[in-house]
Amino acid sequence: MTESVEAKTETTAGTASGTAADSVPGGYAAARLRLLQEESRSGPPRRTALAELTDQWLATLLAGGAREAGIAQRDGAVRGVALVAVGGYGRGELSPRSDLDVLLLHDGSADAPAIAALADHVWYPVWDLGLALDHSVRTPEQARKTAGEDLKAQLGLLDARHIAGDAALTAGLRTAVLADWRAQAPRRLPELRELGQERARRHGELQYLLEPDLKEARGGLRDATALRAVAASWLADAPREGLAEARRRLLDARDALHLTTGRATDRLALQEQDQVAADLGLLDADTLLRQVYESARTISYASDVTWREVERVLRARSARPRLRGLLGGRGRGGSQAGGAGAAERSPLAEGVVEQDGEVVLARAARPERDPVLPLRAAAAAAQAGLPLSLHAVRRLAAAARPLPVPWPPEAREQLVTLLGAGESTVGVWEALEAEGLITRLLPDWERVRCRPQRNPVHRWTVDRHLVETAVRASALSRRVGRPDLLLIAALLHDIGKGWPGDHSVAGETIARDVATRIGFDRADVAVLATLVRHHLLLIETATRRDLDDPATVRSVAEAVGSTATLELLHALTEADALATGPAAWSAWRGSLVADLVKRVAGVLAGEPAADPSAPQQTTAEQERLAIEAWRTGGPVLALHARSEALPPGDPTGTRASTPASGAPDKRTGAPEAGTPSHAEPDEEPGTESIGVELLIAVPDQPGVLPAAAGVLALHRLTVRAADLRAVGLPEELTGPAAPDPARPAPGAGAGAGADPGVLLLSWRVAAEYGSLPQAARLRKDLLRALDGSLDIVARLAEREAAYRGYPRRRGVHAPPPRVTVAPGSSQLATVIEVRAQDAPGLLHRIGRALEDAGVTVRSAHVSTLGANAVDAFYVTDASGAPLRPVRAAEVAQEVERALSG
Repeated sequence: MTESVEAKTETTAGTASGTAADSVPGGYAAARLRLLQEESRSGPPRRTALAELTDQWLATLLAGGAREAGIAQRDGAVRGVALVAVGGYGRGELSPRSDLDVLLLHDGSADAPAIAALADHVWYPVWDLGLALDHSVRTPEQARKTAGEDLKAQLGLLDARHIAGDAALTAGLRTAVLADWRAQAPRRLPELRELGQERARRHGELQYLLEPDLKEARGGLRDATALRAVAASWLADAPREGLAEARRRLLDARDALHLTTGRATDRLALQEQDQVAADLGLLDADTLLRQVYESARTISYASDVTWREVERVLRARSARPRLRGLLGGRGRGGSQAGGAGAAERSPLAEGVVEQDGEVVLARAARPERDPVLPLRAAAAAAQAGLPLSLHAVRRLAAAARPLPVPWPPEAREQLVTLLGAGESTVGVWEALEAEGLITRLLPDWERVRCRPQRNPVHRWTVDRHLVETAVRASALSRRVGRPDLLLIAALLHDIGKGWPGDHSVAGETIARDVATRIGFDRADVAVLATLVRHHLLLIETATRRDLDDPATVRSVAEAVGSTATLELLHALTEADALATGPAAWSAWRGSLVADLVKRVAGVLAGEPAADPSAPQQTTAEQERLAIEAWRTGGPVLALHARSEALPPGDPTGTRASTPASGAPDKRTGAPEAGTPSHAEPDEEPGTESIGVELLIAVPDQPGVLPAAAGVLALHRLTVRAADLRAVGLPEELTGPAAPDPARPAPGAGAGAGADPGVLLLSWRVAAEYGSLPQAARLRKDLLRALDGSLDIVARLAEREAAYRGYPRRRGVHAPPPRVTVAPGSSQLATVIEVRAQDAPGLLHRIGRALEDAGVTVRSAHVSTLGANAVDAFYVTDASGAPLRPVRAAEVAQEVERALSG
């Protein structure tokens, strides 16, 4: 809105004869604009100066309006009327686009028309400048009554500040409002807390959001204001260390955001972050987000501590009447009554006790002599599901001596106990981190602390993701022989993200150092380093590689080295994915990982490797579909929902999943007309969907992959995962039982190496809109696509043009696609990897590009992570051999050009 103020500067200053627009040299608008453009003044000085400038302007407006309305004045001062700033303006926290929250207070001595005329004289110049105004006209009694009925109005009045007029009137209101607030605090504070919790549910946690709301999200400016209100109640006070600085940083970020956008916005959108960072003199947008996250974390922790104290005080107050009743109204000297109500202290560990719902240090505890005490207290608190008291954490931070290196066994055991406590680990860890104890214990933690993750699949910052992975791993600890190694690996698996380069490689080195420091022996250190180095190996291999290729399984077995390490890596993979977010794990992915783990375990156990020339195993249903496709010479489809049981302790990695898209799976229910009756029965309790599965069997011929993918795109089916491979048929079919002579002979497509040449495409799909289409319609369109009568390219182009025509659909700027060759991934084919923004028709375009390049797709492995497609295609030349390196690079470039065009 800066433009509106600029545009009105000349007209307002030139036409506001008798108004206050030109009472300040050059007019208020011009003075305001000059102030906002001063590079030498920013932050608190600029906010204070803007509030003072606005005060002067409004004071002049009030004086002029009082004269015109005939309101009494004495010695040049207005009597019986006051202009009061409330809310953020009352605190002097005016950002460039902030609302002006103003109360016109009067004592009722002037008649209503005069007060109305005075209000108009003040409000209209503000509106004329295009400034947002939150205004009210009340007597002190009316203001108090409104505050008693409206919590938000009461909070605004707590920050009331006199601007102009009768100062005694403002002072009297402030005194009365504060007295009312303190008297009503036992009722009002729970309401205030519920208000904050509701905001958090709507806007999320500021410290983890890529586009945070600086005001409304948990840990934002609203919460900081709520802490001021709690302090004003005299019931409890927030920990003040760092709180003022955190608030200042958020306000500075909001100031820069207002100047960058010219709008009164509190949402720090991705496209604004670079400019906001530059305006604040920060290195880049990541530095900005990290600073914002740290501020939000400070406010959130202060809120948690403060509201616990409020609960304790209110609980104690509610107990006093009951205590007096038990004592017959007599306190017996007071001290005895107080002693009867004192909280009990229950021992939890050496030097650690529970008191009044918190974990505190025992009276005999000596942290200066007991370096393990911080970890012991934290482990005891987490295991008991209780918070660490602020006083205890601060005493530990101030007095505890550093641990010797390597750590004593007890310290390592207490760390493992803390990490294995489940959900309660998070709050205790945050308390230690707030007082600097975590970085003192683990210096490498500082580089990942509050570090943002730009991948939208991730829901947490790096440090919180590591703790969350440990929480998830604690639930899987019964699946492994060394739960201590699992938990430490979970805590360290992404520790390399604080360093340049591949975070897995950097993390391996850091993990070795940390594991040695905390006292693991050489063999355990090697295992932890392997887990950190290869924590993405299983999920990437399972979803992007052909598991029927012996080279795939053998490479994983060589990297892992032992069945014990494989067991740990399997659990770490699941914990990492579950902690990442709903798009990173599903029962489908879990089943792929479990299949890979089973195959690798066989290799590590010395079982004979599978013969790559042997036909791949097929299910009875797949074989039936392949036979039907071979006999009829056309595609055969089956569409149904898959589900699987989830028994307690299920070791397959298919528990607690969410579809990779973050959206619920679409279920088919009963088969639609024209659909083969392959639909699964309704799911029983304890089952979980792994997606709507579409099986397509089709005689081998060129163009199958792009045709099938194009048909799915035309029917608005989103592909979440896909697999393409050639399948063998029973030998008896090639004997006396001759096929239908009308059936076309197989071509030289993706299954050129298979006999007699049938392709099986397995898809996991979801309907973009509405319900799934009938299988008969899909088959009809697939036939037309294969014979060339359905122009898929033109149809998709028409849809894309229509999509772009919607004015509200602004495309997100995505990074360009990247197509590479994965050398050494297979001895049977060349692996082409495609990473691109997921979009309708993407797989069709990739398939067409590969067809145009003249290569044969032996198998395809497609996966979607949020908005990102990560696909792998096993391709060969016309003879069925892997491509030569030069030709493979050319194919990758051709596909990348096709996707970029």
